[in-house]
Amino acid sequence: MSDLASGRDRPALFRPVTVALLLAVGVIGFVGSLLLGAFAPDLGSGGAPAGSHALSKASTGYAGLVELARATGRYPSIIRDEADWDTDNLLVITPERGAADMTKILAARTNLPTLIVLPKWLTAADQDNPGWVNIVGLLPAGEPEGVLAPATRLRVGRVKRFGRPLVPVGGMPKLLAVAAPRPLQAIAATPLLDPLLTDERGHIVLGRIHDTKRYVLADPDLLSNHGIRDLPHARAALALLDHLNAPGVSGIAFDVVTNDLARGRSPLKLMFVPPFVGATILLAVALALAGWQAVTRFGAPRPRARAIAFGKVALIDNTAALVRRAGREASLGYRYAALVRDRARAVFGVPAGLRDAEADTYLDGLGGDTRFTELFAAAERADRREDILGAARALNHWLWEERR
Repeated sequence: MSDLASGRDRPALFRPVTVALLLAVGVIGFVGSLLLGAFAPDLGSGGAPAGSHALSKASTGYAGLVELARATGRYPSIIRDEADWDTDNLLVITPERGAADMTKILAARTNLPTLIVLPKWLTAADQDNPGWVNIVGLLPAGEPEGVLAPATRLRVGRVKRFGRPLVPVGGMPKLLAVAAPRPLQAIAATPLLDPLLTDERGHIVLGRIHDTKRYVLADPDLLSNHGIRDLPHARAALALLDHLNAPGVSGIAFDVVTNDLARGRSPLKLMFVPPFVGATILLAVALALAGWQAVTRFGAPRPRARAIAFGKVALIDNTAALVRRAGREASLGYRYAALVRDRARAVFGVPAGLRDAEADTYLDGLGGDTRFTELFAAAERADRREDILGAARALNHWLWEERR
């Protein structure tokens, strides 16, 4: 049937503008879901557990310092991938145990400013308040001492005198002369560390590993959420970070890889970050062009041809197709020759009482360059399509010649 006969000229159910809007909403929603699935783990804390790291809002965490740095234009960043360790910004490392592996990160920060904050408190997660911790007590002194061991051996102690101001040394900002945390965790004087901030007795609170840009903060309460709860300590924390940062650099990086909070790159995320984002854009453009070609009509619509055509030609084609499918082509030569014989009987007035062989002899006697019996025999022997067609043409030509 034709397209007109089937009723396909009826008006469309939706306007082109409606279809375009539906497609646009679908595409935007799909791309948005892909982006959210790729980057959702990097948004916010991502459900990070409480602890002593930059994503923790617990009293021993440093999320407050990160927000304070962001609010004051210091552009903080959270490092969750080892590939980002080579940033020029000051990198704050906050290992929670002495067994934390510091080898790779220190090797990546050979000539870059790095602040290592030693652990102090032994905590347990608060079961009633997610994100909170309960302080069980102080860690054994071997925990902070083991962070840089065995390359740098430090002797850590706790000073129980409360509230004494710290002493900035070697040009450190005067803002660091704040009241010491309670109790104060400090490092015994050693040639391995150049003191930058001490207590009144010379115990090192902040020191620089000799001839390097690596700094060690003995007491984390100078930077933790609990430690910067008042204005003087908050100012002191920012002044400390600014002084240790490289000249001309305003950003501050906080590492959480050493806190087992690293996130690897998923295949989905790789699609939207260099260098693979270029291939993603090209693929999106190619799909958009293919979609445009699919929905755009070039020229007036052309109705499709009928499945069953009219006329003798269609009937002959269908009959030939049936014969080919039935595998009876080899018998067509003899049948066509017999048909030509019957036609010749009527045309040339062959007596009705003659048998087929006698009729063939009669037709041979009509004269001409070709004998009918030879053409009949050639048609009877033909078993290939080309041979049958040649024999049929010869018989048809003989009949035409004899009728002239």
